[in-house]
Amino acid sequence: MDRRSFLTKASVGGLAAGAATLAAPAIAQDAPTVTWRVTSSFPKSLDTIFGAADVMAKYVSEATDGKFSIQVFPAGELVPGLEAADAVSAGTVEACHTVPYYFWGKDPTYALGAAVPFGLNARMMNAWFYHGGGIDMMNEFYATQNLIAFPAGNTGVQMAGWYRKEINSLADLQGLKMRIGGFAGKVIEKLGVVPQQIAGGDIYPSLEKGTIDAAEWVGPYDDEKLGFYKVAPYYYYPGWWEGGPAIATMINLAKWNELTPAYQSILRAGCVVANADMLSNYDWKNPTALKSLVANGAQLRPLPQDVLSAAFDAAKATYDEVSATNATFKKIKDSQDAFRRDAYLNAQIAEYNYDVFMMAQQQAGKL
Repeated sequence: MDRRSFLTKASVGGLAAGAATLAAPAIAQDAPTVTWRVTSSFPKSLDTIFGAADVMAKYVSEATDGKFSIQVFPAGELVPGLEAADAVSAGTVEACHTVPYYFWGKDPTYALGAAVPFGLNARMMNAWFYHGGGIDMMNEFYATQNLIAFPAGNTGVQMAGWYRKEINSLADLQGLKMRIGGFAGKVIEKLGVVPQQIAGGDIYPSLEKGTIDAAEWVGPYDDEKLGFYKVAPYYYYPGWWEGGPAIATMINLAKWNELTPAYQSILRAGCVVANADMLSNYDWKNPTALKSLVANGAQLRPLPQDVLSAAFDAAKATYDEVSATNATFKKIKDSQDAFRRDAYLNAQIAEYNYDVFMMAQQQAGKL
């Protein structure tokens, strides 16, 4: 090898290596150390819905070489599950992982960031959030609550819950005491149901003692973990009030503004990962859990058509009532409704026909 060429290359290589050696510590020194606490609205035993916050925290930590650390606490350890958003708004904790509809009593607009009766399914919800301006629209509202939020999970369409007695008609709902989350309680009241908002960890004892007659939670995987089939054998579907419920990471607005742009971007990316991970996790686990529940005595039942029709009409009436006095709610609901019309028009062409054909093959034992 030519000596001059060798020395030139060696010098360039040495300089590059030296620059890399010097650059790494400089970058590390520039990155601030941030430690946050996230209070979850869920018990740790519900690994899928609680675990999404851990997934988010893991990716944020790895992307920042541990400089941005997030510790996740289960419901009740720092803050009761149904008070998570209030604690974040007040600055008691930096962020929470929760379902926005838990706080609809403060303002019904919260519910639109999660799920409302006969609303968007999971895919539609994500499309509206990420490409229909949904995140920005919700954050205009959340800013009035001293919050900013990003989707960080979705369960997919849920089941309609567990009942101690069969529901054969609309009349069977009269006086029924039911644990039901979010804005759905306001709608189902019109059908004669007495809604109860109870945190996940408290549902089983309430159902067992007869304090409530029915309860909905999520779907097969979580429901099996909570053991509802032992005290209420009738398992109804579909959960018309939660077609695609989104879980959110809600952040104190001042704390968010303190983050560097890089950390804000990394946190948003961590929420995207958690969002996709939770939905795929439920899709993977629910089929096995459903078979197990049926084997252990759960009795699957479709909701009667008169119940679904009455619920749909009650939901429309409720939205009209709320929209008449809440301009923010109306603006966001109108946006979702416009997209829902087009989305279902599109879905019935390809998705629906493909799925129906494949379901027929499954029922025929060909899959």
